[in-house]
Amino acid sequence: MTIKRDKSLASDKNTSKESEVIWSLYVVQTRFGHWYTGISTDVAKRFATHQAGRGAKNLKGKGPLTLVYQKTVGNRSEATKLEYRVKKLTKPQKREFIKTGLLPSKISLV
Repeated sequence: MTIKRDKSLASDKNTSKESEVIWSLYVVQTRFGHWYTGISTDVAKRFATHQAGRGAKNLKGKGPLTLVYQKTVGNRSEATKLEYRVKKLTKPQKREFIKTGLLPSKISLV
């Protein structure tokens, strides 16, 4: 009897699927004018979840919501880093980011 010590095929499939997934950053505006920033692999589906009052406590009861921005980023790590940077922006800086797609050069990541 031979025992295989190689990785299972299931774990190989999971690794390749994760590398193929494309993440996006999105910004949602509430009826009160507040902005919520998030990331997702399917922005339309995530937005529908928010509209239904599920998904983020921050958005419950604050609809109707408007999707004001979305940008394809890449992998989850890149999307998370960009989300963190955008959440640190002031409202005027976020408006500029949405208008131009460019982050201000001086943003601390701490």
